[in-house]
Amino acid sequence: MLPRPMSKLIALTRGVSPGLDHCELTHFSRVPIDVERARSQHAAYETALREAGCEVIQLPGDADFPDCVFIEDTAVVVNEVAVITRPGAESRRGETAAVAHTLSRWRDLATIEGSAVLDGGDVLVAGKTVYVGMSSRSNAEGAAQLETILAPYGYRVTPVDLHDCLHLKSAASLVNEATLLINPACCDASAFDGHKVLEIDPAEPEAANVLLINGTIIVPESGVATCRRLANAGATILTVPADELAKAESGVTCCSLIFRESTF
Repeated sequence: MLPRPMSKLIALTRGVSPGLDHCELTHFSRVPIDVERARSQHAAYETALREAGCEVIQLPGDADFPDCVFIEDTAVVVNEVAVITRPGAESRRGETAAVAHTLSRWRDLATIEGSAVLDGGDVLVAGKTVYVGMSSRSNAEGAAQLETILAPYGYRVTPVDLHDCLHLKSAASLVNEATLLINPACCDASAFDGHKVLEIDPAEPEAANVLLINGTIIVPESGVATCRRLANAGATILTVPADELAKAESGVTCCSLIFRESTF
């Protein structure tokens, strides 16, 4: 029997809102954001997604939702289902409708409901283990609802305590299936039982957020020393400019939802 062909890898993105400089902020002080420069950096990011093997599908930005470019927070997509989140910032909850409508082309949908809150940026899927950051944007009820949705498919949800960062993926992200890149100032390495851990350069906290696609890691170009650590660990790296978008408390995972078109 011939092997089945690999299905297309989709990167769902969303345009930069003209109101980006009115974004939600938790740990950062507000500074002016050059929206056109942010759009230029977002375009470079989408180019990197294509270089890594994705088909990029961009939803339009929305002036009513300053944070809408950070599409990762609106859903958690695994092979079996797409979970539409209930973002922790009330101003962002209207972002999910357009994303849910689009994701329904490829996945059955489930939703986080009631008083639960969950941001996709707090959800790190590592094989069948799903780490969920306990942050100001995600609560225990959100993690519990996610576990209820995913458990029938064999996933195990593990809460992770955080401090001094917005989301779990601000502090930890995948380098490969077995290894996580972490900022130990924001989360304890012991929380990731069963995974190897590589620490960032402590002078580059923004470099803890990297995006693994098809064996390539997209890294903010400011993370020079951390890139050296990743390269020494055998990683293939693409760097992207991200400092303007970072003023909105974002990282490179924030601007896309990555998933296989079909899992057969």
